[in-house]
Amino acid sequence: MSTPHRSPRRRSLSGSALAALITVVAVCTGDAVARVFPYGHRHRSINDLGNQFVPFHAHLWDLLHGRAQGGLLFNWQSGYGTSFLPDFGTYLSSPFAVLVALFPREDVDLAVYAVTVLKTAAAAAAMVWLLRTQRRGPWWAAALLGASYALCGWSVIEASYNPMWLDGLIAFPLLCLTGEWALRGRRPAAAGLVVALCWTANFYTAYMATLGAALVLLVRVVLAREGVRERARVLGRGAATTLLGIAVSAPVLVPLFLSSKQAYPGWTRQFRPVPWPDLFARILPATYSFSSPALFVGTGTLVLVAALPFHGAVPARTRLWWTGLTAAVLVSLQWTPTHLAWHVFATPNGSPYRQTFVLAGVAVIAAWTALAAGLPGPRALAAGAAVLAAAALAASGSTLATSWGFALFGGGLLLAGTAWWCLRHRRLLLPAAGVLALVLAGQAAATTAYGHKGKLAGLDDYPSWGTAHSARSTALAGADGWPAYRTDPSRPALSGNDPLLLGGEGGAYYSSHTPDVFTRTMVALGAGWTSRGRNVQSIDNPVTDAVFAVGARLRPDGTVARAQVPPLITVRPPGPAPSYAADGPPFANQELLLGAPVYEDPVAPGVCRAGTEAYLWAPEYNATAHLADGPAFRLNGNAPRNRAALQPLGVSRGATSALVLDAPAPPRRALSCLDRGRLDAAVAGLRATAPTSLRVGSSGISATVPAGTTGTAVLSSPAIAGWTCNGRPAAGYLGLVSVPLTPGTTTISCTFRPPGLLPGTAVAAAALLLLGALLAVQRRRGVRAARPARPDEHALSA
Repeated sequence: MSTPHRSPRRRSLSGSALAALITVVAVCTGDAVARVFPYGHRHRSINDLGNQFVPFHAHLWDLLHGRAQGGLLFNWQSGYGTSFLPDFGTYLSSPFAVLVALFPREDVDLAVYAVTVLKTAAAAAAMVWLLRTQRRGPWWAAALLGASYALCGWSVIEASYNPMWLDGLIAFPLLCLTGEWALRGRRPAAAGLVVALCWTANFYTAYMATLGAALVLLVRVVLAREGVRERARVLGRGAATTLLGIAVSAPVLVPLFLSSKQAYPGWTRQFRPVPWPDLFARILPATYSFSSPALFVGTGTLVLVAALPFHGAVPARTRLWWTGLTAAVLVSLQWTPTHLAWHVFATPNGSPYRQTFVLAGVAVIAAWTALAAGLPGPRALAAGAAVLAAAALAASGSTLATSWGFALFGGGLLLAGTAWWCLRHRRLLLPAAGVLALVLAGQAAATTAYGHKGKLAGLDDYPSWGTAHSARSTALAGADGWPAYRTDPSRPALSGNDPLLLGGEGGAYYSSHTPDVFTRTMVALGAGWTSRGRNVQSIDNPVTDAVFAVGARLRPDGTVARAQVPPLITVRPPGPAPSYAADGPPFANQELLLGAPVYEDPVAPGVCRAGTEAYLWAPEYNATAHLADGPAFRLNGNAPRNRAALQPLGVSRGATSALVLDAPAPPRRALSCLDRGRLDAAVAGLRATAPTSLRVGSSGISATVPAGTTGTAVLSSPAIAGWTCNGRPAAGYLGLVSVPLTPGTTTISCTFRPPGLLPGTAVAAAALLLLGALLAVQRRRGVRAARPARPDEHALSA
C-alpha cells in the first residue's frame, strides 16, 4: 500500500482534503436524491432547525450587519426583551456560524445549509489529522476513515438538523489530538486553546466529546507508556490543559449554565434503552428512528473494526484494549447510569442517543489501529465479515431494518471486504481504494436520503424563505417605530422565533433558555405555547399590546394594525405590590397589569354586549370556535405539549353573536368582552404620566421623570435576572422589570448584564495567564519535538 513520496504534512493535508471532498459529495448527493432544499421542493427545516436555528442565524446576520435591536448581551426582539449571550453560546458561538454574513439575508436557509455541510467536511478533515498524528499510515486510507466518521448515521440524520451538534463532531478528533500532545508532552498552551474553542463552539456535545477523548487517551496511555507514575503524569497533563481550556470558555459557559437553571422547566422523561435488535438494525445504512442510536459508520470501516480482534499482526494487548473500548462505548449507550453520564446527568427531551458520534469516532480509531501492522489477512477479514453478518442477522428481528438497508449492507460488506483484500496487491491499489470510496459515499448518501424521508414523515417541517417571508418582513420593516413602540409579527407564525427571522420586537420566543418568569407571566396574561412551555407565542390582544408598547401588529392578511400605546417605561401609582391570580382566566390579570378595568362579563351566557370585542380563553381546547355570525378560529390546546392562546373572536353584534364551539366544551373556558373606550382611557392615562426622553441602547434603557414623581416605574420587559436599575438589582412588578420611585428620583437608568459574566471573565483571565505561563516555560526549555515513538506507534509504510 505504498504511495509516492511526500512529506507527512502534505500527506495529511491531502488526506484531509480528500476526506472533506468525499463527505461533501455524499451529503449533497443524499440531499439531492431526497429532493430537499436546496435541491428540490421538500422542506429541509424540520423541528428546531426551522423553529430555532435558522431564525437565530438570521439574527446573527442582523448583528453582524448592524441591523439587530440589541447586542451580544441582550436581545430586544424576542420575548419582549431577553438575555442573548446564553442563546449565542448555545446556538451561534461556532466559528463557522459567522459565515452566514456572507450570504444575502433572504438566503439564510442556504447559508445554514452551507455551514452544515462545511462543518461535516471539517469533521472529516480533523479526523484525518488525528489518525495521521496517532500513527503514520496511508493518507488515502486515513481519508476514507475520516470521511466515514463524518458521514456516520448520527451526523447525516441527527446532527444535520441540529447544526450546532456538528461542532461536537469536529471537537472529538480535536480533543483526542490534545490527548496526543499530552502523551508526548507537547503544546500545552495550544491544547488549552483547542479545548476552549471546542467548549465555546458547543459545550453540550463538547462535553460528550471530552468524555470520549478521555477514554481514548486512557487507552493510548496504557498501550504507549509504562509505569504508574509516567501514566499518571500524562493523564495529569491532559486533565490540566482540559480544565484550563474549559476555564477560558467560562465567559460563555457560566452565563449559559446559570440561564439554563432559570429557564422554564422542560419535559422530564425516563431513559428506556431500545431493544438490541433495533440497535443492531441502526448499524445498517438506510434506516431511521427518532429514538434509537444512528450507528451507521460505513461498511468499509466496520470490516476493519470487526477484523481487529482476529488480526494477528496487531499485538494482542492492543487488540484487547481497542476492541474492549469500542464494545464498552457501545454498551454504555444502553445502560442508564452511563447514559446519564454521557448526557450531563439528564435524559434529553428529544433524541436520547446524542453521544452516538463518540462511538463512531472510537470505531474509526480502532479501524485505523487495525491497519497499523499491515492489512488484515483473509482469515481476519472473513472473521470480521462473519461478526458483521451476525449483527445483521440480529437486526432482522427489528422493524427498523429495511430491504434497502440489508441490500446496501450486504453488497457493501462483500465489496469492502474484497477491496481490503485486493489492496495487498500494489497494482490494485487505485481501483480498490475507489471501490471503498464509492461504497462509503453510496451508503452514506442512501442513509442521508432515507433519513430525510423518515424525518419529514414524523416531524414538523417549516418552509424555507419565500414570498410569504419577504412580504411579512417588508411589512414589519415599513411599520417599524422602535424604540417609540414595538412592532409584533403576531400569529399565526412561520416559526417559533418570527421576531428574529422576520423582524420586529415581538412576544414570541423559543429557546432552551426561555425564562421561567417570562413563560409564567405570559401565561398569566393569556399566551399560548408549544414545546411544553419553551415555545411561547405572542398574544394577539390590545390590552397586552398596551402593556408591552406594541404599537404595530402584523395581521394574517399582511396588513399592519396600528394603535396608540404607552412607551416602554410607564409609571404606576404608589401602593402595595400586586400579584396575579392563580392559573385561571387572564382577564383580571391583564387589568391588574394595565392598572384599569377594561373587560366586562357577557350579558348572557356566551353573548357579549354589542360593540364590545369577544375574547375566548380555553387553554386545553383543540378545535375551532367562532361567534355565530363570524369566522371560525382554530385553538391549539393539545395539553401538555401545547396550550391554546387567548383568542380574539371579533366585535359582538349582540344576541346574533353567540359563542359557538365546534367541539365539546372544555372544562376550563371563559368568554370576556373588551370595552375599547375604557382601554383608550387607560392608555391615555399611562401616556400622560410616562417618563420622557427615552433612550434605548444595546443592553440598557434610560428615561427622565419629573421631580416629585412617586410610585413604580415599570419597564415592559420580563424581570429576568441580570437587570440593574439606578445602581441596584431591579425589582419585579407582575413579572416585569420595575424601579421604585421616590420624590428625588429624576432619572431611570437600567442596564442588563447576564448573570455570571463577570465571574466567568475573571476565571477566563486567570486561565489565560496560566496558559501564557505554560507557553513561556515551554519556550524557555526549548521543547520543540515530540517524544520518540513507542513500538506500538510504528506504522504501515506510507
